[in-house]
Order: sequence, then structure tokens, then C-alpha cells
Amino acid sequence: MNTSPIDLRHSGLAPAGGATEPATVRLAIRIGYDGTAYNGWALQPGLPTVQGVLEAGLSMLIRRNIRTVVAGRTDAGVHARNQIAHFDLTPTEVAGLARGSGLEPGFALLRRLRGVLGRENGAVLVHDVWIAPDGFDARFSALWRRYSYRIADGPARFDPLTRAYTMWHKTELDVGLLNSEAVSLLGRHDFLSFCKPREHATTIRTLTEFSFVRDSEGIIVAHLKADAFCHNMVRAMIGACIKVGDGRETPGWVARRLAEAVRDSRIMLADPRALVLEEVAYPLDDHEIARRAELTRTRRKPDDITTDLPELRGFTD
Repeated sequence: MNTSPIDLRHSGLAPAGGATEPATVRLAIRIGYDGTAYNGWALQPGLPTVQGVLEAGLSMLIRRNIRTVVAGRTDAGVHARNQIAHFDLTPTEVAGLARGSGLEPGFALLRRLRGVLGRENGAVLVHDVWIAPDGFDARFSALWRRYSYRIADGPARFDPLTRAYTMWHKTELDVGLLNSEAVSLLGRHDFLSFCKPREHATTIRTLTEFSFVRDSEGIIVAHLKADAFCHNMVRAMIGACIKVGDGRETPGWVARRLAEAVRDSRIMLADPRALVLEEVAYPLDDHEIARRAELTRTRRKPDDITTDLPELRGFTD
């Protein structure tokens, strides 16, 4: 498995930025992946990552190093059903994607990229490739992200066939308590207690959905949606609710942790393998794409509500 960026010094490929014309055409890509074998999305030297796999494939096809920007960087072991990324090509590169076949450039690249990524044995699958509207940014144009999380509580619900995407919890959980704790986190808050802060980044987020339901097979499924999630936020919030749901903490503990706005060892990160990025939504109107990106780049403050754009473009199967 070759998941590192291609070394162009001995490959005969042009280095990034070495094209004779500027890369002015932005393409968007929707992919899904089983994160089990990867050390998360983001490039890491010497380690297999989803970004490494994707960029190696793109670089091989375009004949120069390609860099991608993603809607949300997932942690090691985390999966995605509909992840969105973008990258830039020159007009000449876009024109050459079809190689004289008459195919639409995005579809032509989709077919070729699927072939290259076949070596991942289905763990990384490209759903769509298209030319993005002006001002599109996979990260900053997004209105919200939606995640799911599966929990098998109690050995009677453990299933070896679903262990790659389900958390096993030894004792049964009280779904009512889980939901009572989850509700206390809804709204716009500083989620520092549940985030691993990045330098120069805010931990203010707007959480619009967080609930737990038990499905027909008895598995608890959490659903979460927010304008964005900071590092470890989803797994930390689920881990905190579990500590109340199994009786280790008293009801109201999650709200108290939120109010303290202090990250410490009392927060438990839930198992990454059960987490799936389900969907990313963007403004439906192409004219709103660039405006949304500019709004998001502005550092979040408690009173800057920027999520109320009514028409959404969601990328799902």
C-alpha cells in the first residue's frame, strides 16, 4: 500500500506549482472510506492515511503533486460515508482528463481515479468528481457536518462481524440518560472541555443535533450535527454521555463540564472505530458558496451566528 505523496525528484513528474500555467480550475470530490487501516485523513510521514492514498492517486494521473483540502479531518480509525475535498488543476490539465474520449472531465477523472484506487481493495471509494463553483472551499464553504456513532452495550449485543464500526461497551446504557446529557450540549457554546485545541483556532461551535436511539437490532446509534467539530469533539462528547449513561457520573455532569470550559483527564474519548462522517452540506445557491467561505474564515465569536442559510446542498449517496 503506497500512501505517501509521490517523490517527484526521480519520477519524471512536474513538482507542485511547476505547471506552465496557473491552476485556476477547482475540482471537488466526494469519497467514502473505511478508516480501519489508516492513521486518519491527514498526511503523516511514513504512515498510511486517506489523504496520502488520494493524493498519490491524483498525482499519478495528473503527473505532478496534487494537494487536497478536506471538509473535515477525521482521526485514526474513523470512517466516512460522504467526505468532501477539493484540489486545483490548470485548464490544460482539465482539458486532458478525458484523453479524447469526449467524456465530461469530472466523470473521466472519476473513472480513472477509481481504477488507481482499486489497490486499496475498496477501503477508499470515489463517489463523484465535479468542477466546483467559483469560490468553493471544501472546508470553509460547508454549512454543517453530520456524524453517526454506533454502540453495542452489553456482551449479548456484541457482533464480531460489525466490530470494525461499532463500539463495544461492557455494560448496558440508559438511553434516556444519554439523551438528557446530550440535550444539554445543544446550541452555540465554547466546547473547550470536549476539544483538543489547535493553535490559533477557536473551540466555539454550534451543535444543532445530538441524540441517541436504539435501532431494531438493539444497537444504540448517536446522531450529531454542527457547523463544524473541533479535534476530538465528537468522541469526547459521546464519551462524557456514556459516563452518565452507565452510572459512573451523576446526571447533569456533562452540562457542568461544558460550563467549566477546561479540558482535563476526566473526559474519556470514545472508541474511534464507531464514528462515521455521514454528510457535509453546502449552500444550494452557487452565489452563496464564496460568501459562506468568507464568513467561516472569520474567527467564531459567541454572537456571530452564521449558520442560518436556508437552502442546503447535501452530498450523500
